[in-house]
Amino acid sequence: MTDRTLERRIQGVPASDGAGVRLNRVIGTPALRHLDPFLMLDEFKSDSADDYIAGFPAHPHRGFETVTYMLAGRMEHRDHLDNVGLLEAGGAQWMTAGRGIIHSEMPQQDEGLMWGFQLWVNLPAAQKMQPASYRDLAPDEIPEALDDQGVLRRVIAGHSLGTPGPIQGLSVDPLMVDIRLPAGRGIVHPVPSGHRAFVYVYRGTVNIGGEPVPAGQLGTLSDGDQVRLDGEKDSDSAVLLLAARPIGEPIVQYGPFVMNSSEEIEQALRDYRDNRLTG
Repeated sequence: MTDRTLERRIQGVPASDGAGVRLNRVIGTPALRHLDPFLMLDEFKSDSADDYIAGFPAHPHRGFETVTYMLAGRMEHRDHLDNVGLLEAGGAQWMTAGRGIIHSEMPQQDEGLMWGFQLWVNLPAAQKMQPASYRDLAPDEIPEALDDQGVLRRVIAGHSLGTPGPIQGLSVDPLMVDIRLPAGRGIVHPVPSGHRAFVYVYRGTVNIGGEPVPAGQLGTLSDGDQVRLDGEKDSDSAVLLLAARPIGEPIVQYGPFVMNSSEEIEQALRDYRDNRLTG
């Protein structure tokens, strides 16, 4: 087995999206524009309603998938396909925009902590114009595994040491695991060789080959078939581990549209203007 090592540490930058939701953007910045097939990673975390109450009103997407994962708070999803889902703490949604979807994500609280993540995952050219779809994952639909060291894994996509997540069978074969490390504990986690992989630390500090990655930073990983994650000695840590098969195609992005050429972006804009984006 070959250990993956830390290649780069990327500090997230303050940003605002939707109708003014304050967030920490980690992928999708000048420091890390894309990490094929990952297009964007945002963390939103605030106990001030002014930072999140306006939410993400109805807006379009085409050409990729969005993943929302909640740690705290409640957010309602609605889309033009009449899907309605309530995202609660511990829950997730996996939405395939495909040829086009119009959706909203709005807070269902006006006080308290709102904390979660949104990830954008690219689609290969052959799948960008597939019909849109949506899957809502309640907290109890995300399997948890606790090892004898007290390390907890919540498996959203792929397989984690024998525990399958609910999201399987996608073309980029994604792995998405929320790993929570008690003080002084660690884990060796398999990662498919050849897949692009990174970790995002959202609590404490996690060491990769002796290199510390503190909360709010993303660490890109070298190739290999496993990664060793060690928490701090004196406090608990938590990290998202993500990996997927690279697509290796041109990425042309204009806001909520991600295609392979400028001509396809122009077509998406025309389709949206003419109410044909979702047709």
